[in-house]
Amino acid sequence: MTRYRSSVAPLVALCAASSLLFTAGCATKKYVRSQTQPLVEQTHELNQVTAQNHREIQNVDKRAQSGIQQAQGAAQTAQQSADSANQSAQQAMSQTNALSGVVSNLDNYQPVAQINVTFGFNKAVLSRGDKSKLDQLASQMGSTKGYIVALTGSTDSTGTKAYNDQLSQRRAQAVERYLAATYHVPPYKFYVLGLGKADEVASNRTASGRAKNRRVQVQLLTNMSNTSTGSSGSQAQSPAQPQSQTQSQTQGQTETQLPSNTQ
Repeated sequence: MTRYRSSVAPLVALCAASSLLFTAGCATKKYVRSQTQPLVEQTHELNQVTAQNHREIQNVDKRAQSGIQQAQGAAQTAQQSADSANQSAQQAMSQTNALSGVVSNLDNYQPVAQINVTFGFNKAVLSRGDKSKLDQLASQMGSTKGYIVALTGSTDSTGTKAYNDQLSQRRAQAVERYLAATYHVPPYKFYVLGLGKADEVASNRTASGRAKNRRVQVQLLTNMSNTSTGSSGSQAQSPAQPQSQTQSQTQGQTETQLPSNTQ
């Protein structure tokens, strides 16, 4: 019995020591866990903040890139507008210079006859009535020495400036082609100018006013003081017919020529 007790005592001591060590180990783990848990949570929070900051930086970068592209697009549009405005200004200056040249040269000429031929909306085709007016004007060319024909095309205010400038030029050229083909008027006799909507003779607020502005002003001018080829003081007007070769030769000897404008 005494031997049994002596052998059990060491076992009890060993169990007590093991229990003590286990308890101490558990306490240590709890302590470590209690100390490290806040650090883990802070680390998670920092990771979330970092991820949020990264997303915001990406959003800012995208907005910045979009803003840069929009600014570049606006700059290109502004440059194109500036180039277009500069081109329009140059065209206007060219027209002004051409018109100044016309006025300067026409100061030496006296009017013989003037008519207006009108056109339909957005048209540059002569009507039968327009041709009849031109025939009457052409009947005076044979008796007019040193003459030129000044053609000034115009439009109403409908449409853009660039289109109206071109349309007015086409209308004046339509008159030029008719007189040249029908009455053999040489090219150097014409001075052609398209003014677009800049030379209105009536208000563009009404249909009748716009119809009057869609026109070509045709002026027969001469630099000779006496436009009659006869000996009497009265003017002799030949009927509307193509010029003869003799008339062309006689006029070529006496007239002062103006350069034609083919804008």
